[in-house]
Amino acid sequence: MSIAINTISRLWKKSGVVDNISPSGSLPTEGSPMLITSEYVPSGGRGRFLLFLLLLCLPLSMSAQNTDKLYKEAKALYDAKNYTQAFPKLKTAAEKGHKKAQYRLGRCYEKGRGVNKDETAAFQWYTKSAAQDYAKGQYALGNCYKEGIGTAKDHKKAVEYFSKAAQNDNADAQYQLGKCYMKGKGITADSKKAASWLKKAVNNEKGGKDIVAKIRKKVAEGDEDAKTIMKLAGVKP
Repeated sequence: MSIAINTISRLWKKSGVVDNISPSGSLPTEGSPMLITSEYVPSGGRGRFLLFLLLLCLPLSMSAQNTDKLYKEAKALYDAKNYTQAFPKLKTAAEKGHKKAQYRLGRCYEKGRGVNKDETAAFQWYTKSAAQDYAKGQYALGNCYKEGIGTAKDHKKAVEYFSKAAQNDNADAQYQLGKCYMKGKGITADSKKAASWLKKAVNNEKGGKDIVAKIRKKVAEGDEDAKTIMKLAGVKP
């Protein structure tokens, strides 16, 4: 019997039933492929139980890998703006619980990309993604509550999800949370916290430059709030 799997070596280390489980006589590193044969399976009840666990986890591991591969294919199509072909792949991956696919499927429904626009469906998929602690899903859900997309407006809920996404280092959420503190929407106004989150947003390595450009553009257009934001965030004109 042979089974090719991605092993989690800590499981073997904690089992205490065997020292060497690979033909080379060394313990595979975490995440590395390993070949298990009857020669290397530990004997006894604990060994059989450990093998049972590995057999049980194998289909789940393969399913997760296939779902991730499907999502990557869908994302490539989505990024190429081939939404019609991307949508069914995203839907399949999302239905299998892939948090990034759930978020991007929500975008498809919100914007009408590859499918008829459906804000209620967008809200539902963002909710699923956010529940898995995915920052983009949390930010999108916060925006739904802020703007009333697929649900009633609820500034307190918006702040709740902007906070979660901001803590997960999402620049857009940090910016929106800073604005909420600045204007006292959904939360008690607090200029110090507003400044703190706005500074984090503009200095965020993943999205700070875009936030700065947005602030400067709004200031140039005469937006008074943007002028206050610029000052709080420490952005130069």
